[in-house]
Amino acid sequence: MTNNTFKNSESSAQSHILAVQGGKTYSSHDELLARAFSDHKPVTRSADEGEDFTGLIATKAVSEEHMNVADHTPTVGELDLEARSSLRSLTRGSEIHATDQDDGYDVEYRKLRLERVILVGVWTKGTTAEIEANMNELASLAETAGADVVEVLYQKRDKPDPGTYIGSGKVSELKEIVASTGVDTVICDGELSPSQMIALEKALDVKVIDRTMLILDIFAQHAKSKEGKAQVSLAQMEYLITRVRGWGGALSRQAGGRAGSNGGVGLRGPGETKIEADRRRLRSDMAKLRKEIAGMKTAREVKRSQRKQSTIPQIAIAGYTNAGKSSLINAMTGAGVLVEDALFATLDPTTRRAELADGRAVVFTDTVGFVRHLPTQLVESFRSTLEEVVDADLVLHVVDGSDPFPLKQIEAVNTVVSEIVRELKVDAPPEIIVVNKIDQADPLVLAELRHALDDVVFVSAKTTEGIPELEMRVEQFLNTLDTHVRLLVPYTRGDIVSRLHSNGTVLSEEYEAEGTLIDVRLPAAIAAELSELRVD
Repeated sequence: MTNNTFKNSESSAQSHILAVQGGKTYSSHDELLARAFSDHKPVTRSADEGEDFTGLIATKAVSEEHMNVADHTPTVGELDLEARSSLRSLTRGSEIHATDQDDGYDVEYRKLRLERVILVGVWTKGTTAEIEANMNELASLAETAGADVVEVLYQKRDKPDPGTYIGSGKVSELKEIVASTGVDTVICDGELSPSQMIALEKALDVKVIDRTMLILDIFAQHAKSKEGKAQVSLAQMEYLITRVRGWGGALSRQAGGRAGSNGGVGLRGPGETKIEADRRRLRSDMAKLRKEIAGMKTAREVKRSQRKQSTIPQIAIAGYTNAGKSSLINAMTGAGVLVEDALFATLDPTTRRAELADGRAVVFTDTVGFVRHLPTQLVESFRSTLEEVVDADLVLHVVDGSDPFPLKQIEAVNTVVSEIVRELKVDAPPEIIVVNKIDQADPLVLAELRHALDDVVFVSAKTTEGIPELEMRVEQFLNTLDTHVRLLVPYTRGDIVSRLHSNGTVLSEEYEAEGTLIDVRLPAAIAAELSELRVD
């Protein structure tokens, strides 16, 4: 960690740059807007402008010319104040450019096509370690979206500046860093108001987005199902409709409205501005999407109702993004769910039927990951996914044990789940906290978790350490949902015997003259259905 203080100076920054993907300009948000705003023409950078930045590499600190200090000797109080409010640079490792290629060409190509970004955060509370961990998470989000993180900066202040997020003085310092590094985009950790975003873009002369827009972009890239894509598009539109603003002077012109049916000179009204027209089209598209999603919701509720009628236990895998939920399902079931070391690799709920070690059938549902400050638009749009958690018989709450602050992850997940439970007016489902990645975890962090949590299982989905204990805990819980009965099944009803083995836990099986005597734990509904076969 290095603290850098910069002098204010006049510098020319580059104009708005779009990420270069596969040889063409690309931005998921611009593409989304372009579909609604036919007149929107993205501004791309000319070849001459690009030559000014040839040869620049991703740096973690600015040049020494920015380190000059004033002639007078500062007092201790001035130094403390400056240290508190200064922009601080967070040094991160260079492993983000790792590649399996030996010739190096893949690395160079990746660097060329990634959008170069600076991350900026404002923190009003928390320790330095907590702040740096959260900024590292923002960096991981940016990399997942396809960006090359050049610089990570944060500032401690009582509250974000209402005008420019970091204050006018720090904006001048940030402008120098933007110019010296030649980045394309600045990403702010927090949700910017439309006025803050406009002020920063005007001052920095590069594209500025916030945490919400970044997460929406990741969701847009990773959504696979038709419903998932529709939900993401709706969330993007809900976010962007209040942020529609001009690209040049085009949006300020007015359409030729008419004040009367036979209007002529002096009778024409001003019509609607381009911005108003774009907002109207956005609202129209949003209404269509809501109608589509409502239709999908009906089909989904039918499927969910069928699952509720099933006697097979439903187990939801929930937790913070990239905590290893999909890996855990694979370790327990061999389901082959997509596993990727990236945030939000799983967006659409994945349901897999599997058998536990005792032969009992269960259904696992892998759900979307949670994240700190999950955008409200996504909480609403992905309510269907979150309802999978609330409807489950058991929730395996997966926590990343390798994270320096896993308790913060638990808090973020519980906050969203509690909100859904409160709105649906249902009881929260029982849960088992599963601390994953213990093979990569700090022993001190694991000790803290053991002290803070009462009901927890420590596992490694990668090495399978602790998986047998977790399966045993799941079996023990499911036993509490079952009814313990003894049934005498006629030899002519082999189908019932097969059903008991599939849907229950057979404790013993004896062959009597009248039939098969089975001691079994099984769901109460099945026990009631077979009550005529019970023996005392």
